[in-house]
Amino acid sequence: MAWVTLSLGSNVDAAGNITIGLDRLAALFQNLAVSSVFESEAVGFEGDNFLNMAVGFHTELPLAELSTTLKKIEDDNGRDRSQPKFCGRALDIDILTYGDLHGVFSGIRLPRAEITENAYVLWPLAEISGSSIHPESRQSYARLWRDYDKARQRLWPVDFAWQGKLISRSL
Repeated sequence: MAWVTLSLGSNVDAAGNITIGLDRLAALFQNLAVSSVFESEAVGFEGDNFLNMAVGFHTELPLAELSTTLKKIEDDNGRDRSQPKFCGRALDIDILTYGDLHGVFSGIRLPRAEITENAYVLWPLAEISGSSIHPESRQSYARLWRDYDKARQRLWPVDFAWQGKLISRSL
C-alpha cells in the first residue's frame, strides 16, 4: 500500500467544493489525514482567494488509476479543462506524493514541483506528513516549511468544519 498525499484547492464556492472533494475522497479511501484549511491569494493570475489543504491516505490503487479517479472527481464538480492553467477553479486535486516515487510515472511528475514552490502546498503537507522526506532535497517537509521564505506568499489558516467537526482554526 502506498501513502499518497494530495493538494485540494478551490476559489469558486471554495468551502462548498472543498467539502465535496473531502466527502468524495472519504467515500473512496479510509482514514483520511487532513490538514488545516488555508486561504491564500491567487497565484499566477488575478482572481478570488483560494482555499487549500492537503489530504493523505493509504491506497492500493495504481498511480494511473488514482489519477483517473481524481480527475473524475474534479470533472464531476465543474472542472473546465479548456480553461488556461492559471485561472479560477471549482475543484483542483493534485497528487503531491505517491509512496517514495520520484520521477515521471504515467505522465505524472513526483513529487510535485509545487511542494517546494508554493506555501499553500507546503504548509498543509508539512502538517500531515511533516516527518516524511522529500526524495530530491532529502529534507523533511516540516524542515522545508520551517526554512521556506514565508514573505513569498501570503497564507493564513481559516475556520473550517467538515462532517460536523472543526478541522481547521484561524489564528
